[in-house]
Amino acid sequence: MIRVGLGRGPGSYAGLEAPWDPGHAWPELRDRMPCATGAAQGDVYGAVRASLVGLGLDSANLDRPEWNPLRDLVHAGGHVVLKPNFIRHWNPLAEADAGASVESVITHGAVLRAAIDYAFLAVGPGGRVTLAEAPQQDCDWDRIVEIVGLDAIQERVREVWGRELEVIDLRREAVRFEAGVIVERRALPGDPLGYRAVDLGHRSFFTDAGLDPGRLRGADYDPGPTSEHHSGGRNAYLLSETVLCSDLIVNLPKLKTHKKTGVTLALKNMVGINGDKNWLPHHCSGSVGDGGDEFPGGRLLDRARSQLADLGRQLLKRGIGTRIAQAYRRVETATRGDDFIRSGNWHGNRTTWRMCADLNRCVYYSDAAGEHFDAAAPVRPVLTILDGIVSGEGNGPLAPRDVSLGVVIAGTDPLAVDLVAIRAMGFDERRIPKILEPMQSDDLRISDVRCAEDVQVGEVEESAGGERPASAVRLYDLNAIAALHSFEPHPGWLNHIERGADDAVNDSRQRASA
Repeated sequence: MIRVGLGRGPGSYAGLEAPWDPGHAWPELRDRMPCATGAAQGDVYGAVRASLVGLGLDSANLDRPEWNPLRDLVHAGGHVVLKPNFIRHWNPLAEADAGASVESVITHGAVLRAAIDYAFLAVGPGGRVTLAEAPQQDCDWDRIVEIVGLDAIQERVREVWGRELEVIDLRREAVRFEAGVIVERRALPGDPLGYRAVDLGHRSFFTDAGLDPGRLRGADYDPGPTSEHHSGGRNAYLLSETVLCSDLIVNLPKLKTHKKTGVTLALKNMVGINGDKNWLPHHCSGSVGDGGDEFPGGRLLDRARSQLADLGRQLLKRGIGTRIAQAYRRVETATRGDDFIRSGNWHGNRTTWRMCADLNRCVYYSDAAGEHFDAAAPVRPVLTILDGIVSGEGNGPLAPRDVSLGVVIAGTDPLAVDLVAIRAMGFDERRIPKILEPMQSDDLRISDVRCAEDVQVGEVEESAGGERPASAVRLYDLNAIAALHSFEPHPGWLNHIERGADDAVNDSRQRASA
C-alpha cells in the first residue's frame, strides 16, 4: 500500500500573519522558535504537521524532540529545494466576485513556512534550503514576495535557524500584457546554476501520440522552439539546474482546477521548474477532426479563429500587428465571453497532460550526476505537500473561485497524492489522462500506484493541540474518501470530469427528449 497523509485545518487563512509561526509548542520545535498568539495562528502550520504525521514519516520518534519528518528523505548537510505554486500575483475573478481571491491561486505562506522549518531541521547546520519557482511570465515577483510574506519568513529563518533561505525566480524573462498581447519583455537573471536540456527521446509520452510536431503550440508567439524540441525523435525540456542538483524536492502545489489538464495538484506543479516555457507544448492547433486538440467539433467560427490565431502569432513574433491583435481580443471577449473552448482548454486536450507527465519523468529520473533513464525505479526523492486549505474551482488555474476545503495532503508518491485530492474534489480520476496514463504506463514509472486500491490514507484523529497525542493516526482506504466539496470544473471539463458525470449527462438527455 502507498500511504498518503491528510491533515485537517481551518477553511481559511484568516487571522494569520507573516512569518506564520506555529501556534503550538511541538516537541521537535519547542526549544527553537516562538509560538504565535491568537486562536487562528498556527492552525495551518498544524495541518501541515498533521499531514506529515499521517504519512508516517519518522514514526519511531513521533511526539519526541528527536522527531524529524524529513530525516529519511534527505541527509544532514544536504540541499532541499522547495517548489511552490506562485503562478500569478492576482485573481482576475476577484474584481467581480467576492468569493474569489489570490488565496485560491497560489501556495500560502503559512504552508510554505512549515515546510521550510522541517527542511532546515532535516539538513542541519551544514545544509541548504532554497525556494525556487518559475511563475507565469506576467507575474509580478515583488508582489508575490509581499503576498506570501517571504521577507518576514527569511528574517525569521535567520533568527531561528541562523541560516539564509535562498530564493530564486527561475524565469529568464518577464513580460507585460495589454489586452491579452505582449507589449514589453524584460530579461531576468534566472537560475544562477543555469539550465539543463533533458531529452527523453522515445521515452516521452509524445512518442506515437499521433500529434503533428509542426502544429504544437507553446507559451509564446513563435511556435518554432516548441516544434523544434519535440520532433525528429527529440522530446526535450529546459530545466533548472538548481532543482535537478538538489538532494530533495519539496513540491508545494495548490489544490485547484485546471483548464488544460482538469486539475493542477502535484504532477502539474513541475511546470514551474522550466527555464523556457516555450519548450512546453500546450496544445496542437486545429480541430480534433483535423488531428489537433485545440477545440472540439468543426464549427467555421472556431476554425477561422484558429487560423487567425496562427497568423497573429507569426505577425506578433516579428513585432507587427499589436494593435490589431488587441482590438480583436477585445471584440472576441465582448461577443463570446471567456468560457468558450480555445487553445486546448478542454478535456480533449491530448498535449498538455503528455508534457506534464514528461516533466515528472525528467525530475524523477535525473539528479546532479545526470539522467538515469536506464534505472529500474526513480532516483529522485520528492515530497509533496499540497495546500488545500483554500482551494480553487471553476476557471482554474488563473481565475478560480475560492473553496474553503481545510486540508493539507502529503506524500512521496505524486499519483497517490493526486488521487486523494481528486476524490476529495468529487472528480473521477479515470477521466483525467494526466493521472490515468502514467498510472498505466510501464516505462519510466514515477509511481507505485496501479489502481485506487493501492492507496491508503493516514489521518491524525484529533486536530493539532487536542488531548490525544499526535501519534493517534487512523488508516483507511482511498475508496473510503467521499467528496469534501463538489468542485465545479473548468467550463471545458464540465459534465466530463465529475464522478457520475455520465449518469448526469444521460439523465439530462433523456429529459430533453421526453
